[in-house]
Amino acid sequence: MPTLFNHSEAELDSFAPRILNWFDDYGRHDLPWQQHKTDTPSAYIVWLSEVMLQQTQVATVIPYFQRFMASFPTVQDLATAEWDSVAEHWAGLGYYARARNLHKGAKQLVEIINETGDFPQTVEGWEAISGVGQSTAGAIVAMGLHGYGVICDGNVKRVITRWAGIDGDITKSATNKELWALAERLTPIEDSGHFAQAMMDMGATLCTRRNPNCGQCPIQADCIARHEGKQESYPVKAKKKPKPSKFSHALVITDPDNKILWLQRPDNGIWGGLWVLPLQFEKKTLGKKLLSTAEEDSAYESENSLAEQIVDKWMEDNNLIAISINDGLLEAAPIKHTLTHFHWYLQPQTLALSAKQAEQLTRLLTEADINSRWLPANEAEQTLGLPKAMLKVLEAL
Repeated sequence: MPTLFNHSEAELDSFAPRILNWFDDYGRHDLPWQQHKTDTPSAYIVWLSEVMLQQTQVATVIPYFQRFMASFPTVQDLATAEWDSVAEHWAGLGYYARARNLHKGAKQLVEIINETGDFPQTVEGWEAISGVGQSTAGAIVAMGLHGYGVICDGNVKRVITRWAGIDGDITKSATNKELWALAERLTPIEDSGHFAQAMMDMGATLCTRRNPNCGQCPIQADCIARHEGKQESYPVKAKKKPKPSKFSHALVITDPDNKILWLQRPDNGIWGGLWVLPLQFEKKTLGKKLLSTAEEDSAYESENSLAEQIVDKWMEDNNLIAISINDGLLEAAPIKHTLTHFHWYLQPQTLALSAKQAEQLTRLLTEADINSRWLPANEAEQTLGLPKAMLKVLEAL
């Protein structure tokens, strides 16, 4: 009987047993969120870890996960927590929309639990939760509920595109559909959570992006990429367009007690809900091409938050000019922070205010319903949710 895939039925059928045997002998079994050995799995633990692991490596996630579990041991604890506390626990982990969705999702889950007495039990039910996509939902059902769920995240796609020789662009919907069909075919109906753990480990420890360890791989015998000698050519992905660069001043505005002004970002957009120094947009470029400058009204409005516009206008009205930190090197090389869609170059500048000036600026921000705080650098690091870029600026002071 012909197969829809590039392997025989026997090879397809033996895929999962080979992966599982390898995992049982050589895989990681000590990660704090793993549930494949427990008789009472936790959907909450798997959901939390899966969200944290999106775009982030295991070693980075572990301490954040442990802190979250210590402070928010149940989904109810997370749902009732103040956003500032959640943001402070997430600060430095990046991709901050995940934290927003996590907090919102916790509230949604508590509503469902109050109605039904339990977490959602299906992939479709989990996909209705903020920030949960098809693969994350499959992982939660498979690992957190010990039900049947299929995962097809970045690690899995790398393993199966190499093994099956799938050379279509994985950013295209047709290829993605093909990958999901293969992932479903390979996932065993029984113990799909065990298989999900094994596939994640395969991608993380053996079938890595660079220098995969094919000699230890349990599926090397019929891996098409290995037979072709083109392991690192898979998965095929369209080249990313170059990122634009944005240049801003990061204003370290202090009061007479050497406390620094911090502004809470709007809920939407970059660093939503986190605390930052006031930023002054200067220009945006793509390579050597100038895309926009602060002198253009549309760029000024779109690049600066309302809080930053208030600070900027108040400084202009009072003839106040922030001073760049002059140590030569920093002037020539501003702090670079790379985000998903652009590189951000931040030039720290200082501005010391009198008590009267600090009070006046605070009043203007309060009247505009903007959350602001005056805190020393060390206290801000400990109590506010600060993105990594702000920590880089503080290190430069």
